[in-house]
Amino acid sequence: MQKFNTKTLVLMAMLTALEIVLSRFLSISAWNTKIGFAFVPVVLAALLLGPLYAAIVAALADFLGAILFPVGAYFPGFTLTAFLMGLVYGLFLYRKQGFWRILAAVALHQLILSLLLNTLWISVLYGSPFAPLLVSRLPQCAILAAVQLAVIPLLVQLAPRLKAAMP
Repeated sequence: MQKFNTKTLVLMAMLTALEIVLSRFLSISAWNTKIGFAFVPVVLAALLLGPLYAAIVAALADFLGAILFPVGAYFPGFTLTAFLMGLVYGLFLYRKQGFWRILAAVALHQLILSLLLNTLWISVLYGSPFAPLLVSRLPQCAILAAVQLAVIPLLVQLAPRLKAAMP
């Protein structure tokens, strides 16, 4: 894991801001479905900085995005899920990448965190029955899994160039 210094702090701030913009303004959202590229800054944080920093970027972006640009009521469960997402990507992608590691990270994120945990939070928050909500969120998870499996290998190839370009 990198040292926490000014360069790391600035990079984390930029990735947090980018995640907020991608999540709040450049994604397709319905009340229980969200499709977009907000995972990209978190994956970059995981690749460049490691699990803890990626988790902080994801959680901070979720919290600040919810406070600054609310879509609904703030619920800390979603921030917990965001933290865990950054942690998962960091644990699987920092320093060592490959198809199976990318597949495992995307599967854990989409099946456990997004499909099960976020569905639970939506169910608790809105009082909706869990099972029908889970079924309605399956297409979102399938689409996002495919998008992530296509985009993350590109980010893995880009990461060394970004790291080399940083002073």
